[in-house]
Amino acid sequence: MEAPPAVRCPLTVREFAQRFSATSRGARLARRFARFELDRWGIPYGGDVSDTAALLVAELAANAATHGRVPGRDFELVLTLTPRGPALSTLRVEVSDTRTETRPPSPGTLALPPPDAETGRGLILVDALADRWEVLDRERGPGKTVRAELDLLY
Repeated sequence: MEAPPAVRCPLTVREFAQRFSATSRGARLARRFARFELDRWGIPYGGDVSDTAALLVAELAANAATHGRVPGRDFELVLTLTPRGPALSTLRVEVSDTRTETRPPSPGTLALPPPDAETGRGLILVDALADRWEVLDRERGPGKTVRAELDLLY
């Protein structure tokens, strides 16, 4: 049986940006597009990095579609893979929505929901999976961006 391909260290910065409808379908498409794009960048589909990134995209996109939804406005997904040295890269996942009146909690301020709660665990997953994450004002237009980063060793 052949071993799965290893993640290859990129030589240049790679970026993917796409807007999606702020719906559950848009959130699913964002996750699928992210996995496809990462595979094109040499991060194998179904590998640990791909699966972790897909979970981050899924949670942030679901939050944008649920809590950041403004009728008639999309959310945006931006993936960036940046080399940081001969054996280190950073994968950045950013999801931006146009809702201005609500902001998610910041890192370090998350509280566990009650055990019987059906929601409220998405950012706890992001906090557990990402090496860093933060909530920022959106650079272009109204709203906010949630950014999560993974450090990749090769």
